[in-house]
Amino acid sequence: MSLSPARLDRFARHIVIPEIGGAGQVALADKHIAIIGLGGIGSPALQYLAASGIGRLTLIDDDVVDVSNLQRQTIFTTRDVGHGKATSARRWLANFDEALDVEISDSRISADNAGRLIEGADLVLDGTDNFATRLAVSDACVAERTPLLSAAVGRFQGQVGAFAGHLADQPCYRCFVGDAFDAEDCDTCADDGMLGAMAGWVGSFAAMQAVRILLQGVSAFGEPQFGKLHILDGMKPGMRTLNIAKDEACKGCGVPR
Repeated sequence: MSLSPARLDRFARHIVIPEIGGAGQVALADKHIAIIGLGGIGSPALQYLAASGIGRLTLIDDDVVDVSNLQRQTIFTTRDVGHGKATSARRWLANFDEALDVEISDSRISADNAGRLIEGADLVLDGTDNFATRLAVSDACVAERTPLLSAAVGRFQGQVGAFAGHLADQPCYRCFVGDAFDAEDCDTCADDGMLGAMAGWVGSFAAMQAVRILLQGVSAFGEPQFGKLHILDGMKPGMRTLNIAKDEACKGCGVPR
C-alpha cells in the first residue's frame, strides 16, 4: 500500500517524525478501529483518530444528540440536536476527510451483538458510560482476540487503560473491575458532571494510545502498554500509572479450570 501525493501532504507532519514515519502512516491507513460511544470521550478521540489517517472506522452509538452534550462532545453542533450520534458523527467525518471508510451502527451494544459489531477491527476504543456495556465489550474483545482501550471520565478525573486479555500474560478489563458490575442495578454510572476540557484531555490521550497500539511492530512509537491504567487528574493537574494484574480466575480471560 502507498499514499497518494495528496495524502502525503495531509500527513506530512506525521511522516517527518521518526517514531511514525512513512511506514507508520501507511500502516495507519490500513487499520480498522471500532469506537463504541461517541460522547465525551468518543467525540474528541474520533477527531484525532480521523486526523491521524486511520483508514477505516466503525462508529457505534444508539443515542441521539442533546443540547447538554455540546459542552464536551465536540463533533456535534446545534443542528445535530435530536439526530442520532452515529449518523451525525459520520456526517462530520465526511466533511473532514472523504477518503475514510466509515461504518455506523445505532444499535445498543450488548453481550448478544458486541462480537458481531467489533468483528474485524484491529482495536476497540470503549468510551461508554456504564459497566455492564464495558464488560460485554471486554468479553467480546477477548473472544475476537482484539485489543481494547477503555476510557472513562467524570468531573476532573479520567482514566485510560489498554487491555489484551486474549494474550496469555495480559489482563482484560474484567480482571480490573471484577464481575459485580454485570448486574442490572449497576448498569449506569452516577452523573456528577464533567469539565468539558477534561473530556477532551482524556479523549485525545486515548487517541494517542490507540495510535501507539496500532503501530506496534511497525514504528518506534513505543510499547502498547497493555495492562497499564493511566489516571488523569485535572485538579493537580497530573497523571499516574497503575499496573493491572491478570486474574487467572477471571471468567472473561482466565485459564479454564
